[in-house]
Amino acid sequence: MDFKQEYEKWLHSPVLSPEERAELEAIQNDPKEIESRFYGPLEFGTAGLRGTMAVGLHNMNVHVIRWATQGFADIVAAEGEEGKRRGVAICMDCRNHSMEFARAAAEVCAANGIHVRIFEALRPTPELSFAVREYHCQAGINITASHNPKEYNGYKVYWQDGAQLPPQHADAVAKRLSEIDIFTDIRSMPYDEAVRVGLIEVLGAETDEKFLSNVMAQVNDPETVAQVADTFKVVYTPFHGTGYRLIPEALKRLGIKNLLCVSEQMVIDGNFPTVVSPNPENPEGFYLAVDLAKQEGADFIVGSDPDADRVGIMVRTRDGEFKVISGNQTGVLLLDYLIGAKRRSGKMPEKPVALKTIVTTEMARKVAETNGLQCYDTFTGFKFLAQKKDQLEAAGAGKVIFAYEESYGYMLGDYVRDKDAVTASLLLTEMAAWYAAQGMTLADALDRLYEKYGYYAEYTCNLVMPGLDGLRDMAKLMASLRENPPAEISGTQVVARKDYTDGSVVDCATGAVSRMELSGSNVLRFELADGTTILVRPSGTEPKIKVYILAQGKDAADAAVNVDRYRSWAENLKP
Repeated sequence: MDFKQEYEKWLHSPVLSPEERAELEAIQNDPKEIESRFYGPLEFGTAGLRGTMAVGLHNMNVHVIRWATQGFADIVAAEGEEGKRRGVAICMDCRNHSMEFARAAAEVCAANGIHVRIFEALRPTPELSFAVREYHCQAGINITASHNPKEYNGYKVYWQDGAQLPPQHADAVAKRLSEIDIFTDIRSMPYDEAVRVGLIEVLGAETDEKFLSNVMAQVNDPETVAQVADTFKVVYTPFHGTGYRLIPEALKRLGIKNLLCVSEQMVIDGNFPTVVSPNPENPEGFYLAVDLAKQEGADFIVGSDPDADRVGIMVRTRDGEFKVISGNQTGVLLLDYLIGAKRRSGKMPEKPVALKTIVTTEMARKVAETNGLQCYDTFTGFKFLAQKKDQLEAAGAGKVIFAYEESYGYMLGDYVRDKDAVTASLLLTEMAAWYAAQGMTLADALDRLYEKYGYYAEYTCNLVMPGLDGLRDMAKLMASLRENPPAEISGTQVVARKDYTDGSVVDCATGAVSRMELSGSNVLRFELADGTTILVRPSGTEPKIKVYILAQGKDAADAAVNVDRYRSWAENLKP
């Protein structure tokens, strides 16, 4: 694609507003900026689109939204009149332009004869997954960039099972987008007209209540929560996002009397004024929550990201400070708790199963198998966890009680097929209250789990590579690791290499090549002589390479040393 030609096409399009045209005119003497915006379209993957908000083909704006929706609408329409009648559910988060983008998507769907159910205002991502399933929609659209910085927005698409779009449909959308013009091939109709003729239906409190009734059905032990309710204090922050209403409501229905919300961060604001990044993986974002917890004597902090699909926690330690519990650790704690709670309450199904991703701690497998559960790996992403859940349950091979990934995503119950901070916040709080009744914090509980199951430690190194040059560097680095794989890492021999692109497994001692079950994802795995595993993959949603270090040790200190041994190698990887 000739980026200069594409720039001129946009600059002179009658579809652009005066403000959009002025934005493009302002960069006319900046060829690098023009190239970064117009060298090609945002890639439509199984998670849809995500990018910075600006006028340009490689950015998130209303024109790209309409173009993506027209391509998606064509795929929905290919399901026939029944697919159009079942229609599309549409949701949005708190980000700047999210409502504008959501309505633009609704207008395109309506003009294509597709019935739309759109939420009246921002809602958590898991509620969109729920709505697709609850109303038997053909598909779903969510305008969100999850936990990305404020400059980003995104377009996430779902299919009739409530999970993110399966690869074959994503490929079909991508193919269709390559065939249609971003300006001249788009059908759209005014929002109010579409509402008037019944093509757009607005969802509100009734759907919230249906969703919450399913969430509350996941509670295992309300009696123990009631025992500690007078003294147990919880601090919650939504980081200016969509969890601000339903998560506090769920915790109150659980029986939490002392719920302390961070008032500054309960304000909906797509600029996220109190944090550098609205990501619960970043502990610095919890500073206001920690201050409130110390002031009020709380032991437990919960924070959900802007679209309320991820959740992070912090707990008070014996010295009065607050400790971050990582996504890996949180999942292990919750899995162990759910096993016990479901058995105590008689809710444990036959053939219980736990799911995790390939980059998630192996401690989860140890917890599951020690307690008689099957544990399966999938690729990173909840579409794969959801797919595995459906496959196992349809075949009668097991019932999934918990699925998670290390990046703070947890899926529970049968009513969503995506990560769900609303349900996870509820059960994490129930768990913290249960341990409080035993005189323990979650920090104490984690120590006990390490004593029981062994000492594991993990670290994820993020090699940020922004812009057009970054995309090239990411591709070069992955190619380099394939062409010249390391024989040793930080002085430790690599004993096996696994490439999830083609499913190949190389025994480094003999050179023998075999095949594993999983294939089709751009991930490399290096297994070392000391039991450490290192995985390298490009992020599917952010401009960075992620390097995962999964280690063990004879005690906590030994496990931490083993992680540190490989950090410098990871942090110094170059294309």
